[in-house]
Amino acid sequence: MATEKQWRQAAVMVVVVVLAVAGGAASKSKPKTCDKGWECKNSVYCCNDTISDFFQVYQFENLFSKRNAPIAHAVGFWDYHSFITASALFQPLGFGTTGGKQMAMKEVAAFLGHVGSKTSCGYGVATGGPLAWGLCYNHEMSPSQSYCNLDYLYPCTPGVDYYGRGALPVYWNYNYGIIGDGIKVDLLYHPEYLEQNATLAFQAAFWRWMTPMKKKQPSAHDVFVGNWKPSKNDTLAKRLPGFGTTMNVLYGDQVCGQGSIDAMNSIISHYQYYLDLMGVGRQYSGDNLDCAEQEAFNPSYQPASA
Repeated sequence: MATEKQWRQAAVMVVVVVLAVAGGAASKSKPKTCDKGWECKNSVYCCNDTISDFFQVYQFENLFSKRNAPIAHAVGFWDYHSFITASALFQPLGFGTTGGKQMAMKEVAAFLGHVGSKTSCGYGVATGGPLAWGLCYNHEMSPSQSYCNLDYLYPCTPGVDYYGRGALPVYWNYNYGIIGDGIKVDLLYHPEYLEQNATLAFQAAFWRWMTPMKKKQPSAHDVFVGNWKPSKNDTLAKRLPGFGTTMNVLYGDQVCGQGSIDAMNSIISHYQYYLDLMGVGRQYSGDNLDCAEQEAFNPSYQPASA
């Protein structure tokens, strides 16, 4: 017969086995998370490479090789550290960490393609070519207006102008208000922060890339990495996953639905140029590269935010 001591040992073993089985089931039901220090914490996306694993300072310098040239307008403002610091807030949400390494690199190139195009002072015969001059500006040089519009939620601050500032230039008081709420910085009262702090300027741009303009609409991130499935109406409007629809999300009919215009082609050219410099190659630009025939998500005759 088993002694009392043997019975106790057997009972302990049963408990250990039960706990081990329960722990295994819990680990299977709970998504795996990874922690890569300050850059990416507590997110399933962090199990993938983070941006600094595949996009390093020398590549940033290659992409924006003329940003500190003497004739540039934001000399000394933009730098790699500001880009990485700002991106760290959005990598756990999937920016540059969704999909495999190639998709992650493509998203960085796509985002920076928009940034480079919108901040470029390049022209046809510029030294290094017109695509080498991204991040030349950090604000609109000669605003034609104050960009103040009546808005109950985000009324204009007296004496403040809301002209274009930042990496993806922000215009109008309501956009400064919405994006300021998103990144928890009072941009409605202090829009100048986006031309004084490069990290905040990139942060505002990342927020815009990752955030839908309206409910039931995708973000630029979603349409690029394949998270978005177009509805029947989207398909009829020729809005399909890919780089082209990122332009629709960000600019609507300012760029899209107007045929092969320069504004659209410049953004595409920057994206493909960056793909080449990052070693991915423009042959992997993806399907649905342009938005020449797309109907806008938010036509300009309707009030749209951000």
